[in-house]
Amino acid sequence: MRRFTIVDASVAAAASLEGVFQLQYPRLVSLLTRITGDRARAEELASEVFWRLSKRPALFRPENNMDGWLYRTAVNLGLDTLRMEARRRLNEQAAGAQAARTGTAGDPLDGLLRAEKRQRVQRVLAAMKPVAAKLLLLRHAGFSYGELAAVLGLNPGSVGTLLARATGEFEKRYRSMHGGEQ
Repeated sequence: MRRFTIVDASVAAAASLEGVFQLQYPRLVSLLTRITGDRARAEELASEVFWRLSKRPALFRPENNMDGWLYRTAVNLGLDTLRMEARRRLNEQAAGAQAARTGTAGDPLDGLLRAEKRQRVQRVLAAMKPVAAKLLLLRHAGFSYGELAAVLGLNPGSVGTLLARATGEFEKRYRSMHGGEQ
């Protein structure tokens, strides 16, 4: 009889994972696309988040903040990807490699300008304190103050202040790294 309980529990966990996947995957992909600027990479990272979730059955207990864990893990993976890509670019430049990126739609010059601006923003976010970068990314993804507090484990009353500080830090770093460029 105990064996059936274990089987039933694993079936329930699999069903829960499927339900969480159906509900959260599109939003995670959207968030990760904003972070990385690459939808295909975002889909890979979102899959990685769910693979990690499948290895942590304790998160399916009601007392655990599974949504918070999902979004923290996704943002951390996205920021790690940005840092890894920044290091890769620096290594390529040091070796004399020139990587050419092209725009995907419309005028090639517009595509190139968008890609350059996205890279500037990604470099600034990668240089920021992780909590500040996470706040900005999640807020830009449409999260409310309450959702930000839940996902990042913050006091809901301090989210506005922390977000204002993060915005100020972003603007200051952007100006110092890129001057008046838009």
